[in-house]
Amino acid sequence: MGRSGLFDLENHFAFYGAYHSNPVNILIHTLFVWPILFTSLVLLYFTPSLFSFPAGFYLNFGFVFTLIYALYYVGLDKKAGSLAALLCVLCWVGASVLANRLRFSLAWKVVLAAQLFCWAGQFIGHGVFEKRAPALLDNLVQAFLMAPFFVLLEVLQTAFGYEPYPGFHSSVKQKIEANIKEWQEEKQKKQT
Repeated sequence: MGRSGLFDLENHFAFYGAYHSNPVNILIHTLFVWPILFTSLVLLYFTPSLFSFPAGFYLNFGFVFTLIYALYYVGLDKKAGSLAALLCVLCWVGASVLANRLRFSLAWKVVLAAQLFCWAGQFIGHGVFEKRAPALLDNLVQAFLMAPFFVLLEVLQTAFGYEPYPGFHSSVKQKIEANIKEWQEEKQKKQT
């Protein structure tokens, strides 16, 4: 809706949606994307602190990433982006509390196990159900940055019929279908 480039939610959502059209794969991502973000923030808790608060909160790389994600999501869509920003901040707070309690010697093991489990689930979702490589193989930054927001928008749309603006989902659906058709044609050409 008049936005372009980095803040073109429609194109970002269509790109990501073209790799996530199977309902089982979407469910797998819904369950595993936010835990990946959360556990990443647990690990980032142990990066050098720019500023320390009492109660174990540090302005470190975890905070910086949280701030970047939160501000970017609000820039994409004020309503859903504000909710996503709140979820990002809650993840940072929760990850900080957990990391502070676990300490690095145990935290990295918990993070490793959770990350392996969640990533394996997503790759199974793509390989078995979607039958398409993950979006991160075509655009790593966009896939990592958009994944939590994409999942949240999917949930908001499915549960509440939310659209960032009227006609958003019908426009995105057309773009997703065109992207999938183009991918299938390219795949077909490679096979012949």
